[in-house]
Amino acid sequence: MPVLDFLYKTVPGRLLLKPLTARGLSKLSGRLMDTGLSKVLIKPFVKSSGIDTSEYDLSQVKSFNTFFYRPVLPGMRPVCEDPDTFIAPCDGLLTAIPIKDDTVLHVKQSEFSVSGLLRSRKLAEKYKDGMCLVFRLCVDNYHRYAYAESGVKSRNRFIEGVLHTVRPVALEERPVFTENCREYCLIKTEKFGTLVQMEVGAMLVGKISNDNMGEGPVKRGAEKGHFEYGGSTIIVLLRRGAAEIREDILQASKEGIETPVKLGEAIGQSTAD
Repeated sequence: MPVLDFLYKTVPGRLLLKPLTARGLSKLSGRLMDTGLSKVLIKPFVKSSGIDTSEYDLSQVKSFNTFFYRPVLPGMRPVCEDPDTFIAPCDGLLTAIPIKDDTVLHVKQSEFSVSGLLRSRKLAEKYKDGMCLVFRLCVDNYHRYAYAESGVKSRNRFIEGVLHTVRPVALEERPVFTENCREYCLIKTEKFGTLVQMEVGAMLVGKISNDNMGEGPVKRGAEKGHFEYGGSTIIVLLRRGAAEIREDILQASKEGIETPVKLGEAIGQSTAD
């Protein structure tokens, strides 16, 4: 995309990038997308993004944002019933990356440390030699997300940051994820150990909206929250040996190819006896 090339790959573009990625601008954009006037943007957006609206419930659409996080019709995102499988918590393009020491390599040609992502070296150490699952949501994806597994969740931790686009051209130039606002919780599960589930905001995402900020039991496949307008990312961290990820996903990831997945789809298997 020429605009993003300009912003991330030229000196004048980088000078413009700071004010463009400030949270204030993102919040203002979010408020505008909440107004009834923003409905005029929906039809052009549907056409340009190639969205199939037949699988969504559009009865409560009152603004662009309510369209953006529109719910699917009943039965459109069935959750795999096999309790030994690990499911995708959202629609998106999945990359599975082994965690080596404190660094995850080749996240769309960017590098970031797990400790920087979590703002905790102690917590990051527990995921050494584990697996990082990166689900990149495109603008035409379903932007509600679910809990990856049943268990007991911790309180959410919100990390404020500078918001950058998650489009690949941005990731070529800088370690984007460690600069974006993000929110995560720990989920203590029976079959997959204690995992991290994190939501990452992006440029012009005014809000990461989680339904439950506190501690307590959660159910796999139950709605966790939604993103408002913009591209977004879900990251799941699994400890060493917690799950066997599908071989086709692992092979594609080694080749730098993202695998399209749907919320509730089985993407791995439990290693527990």
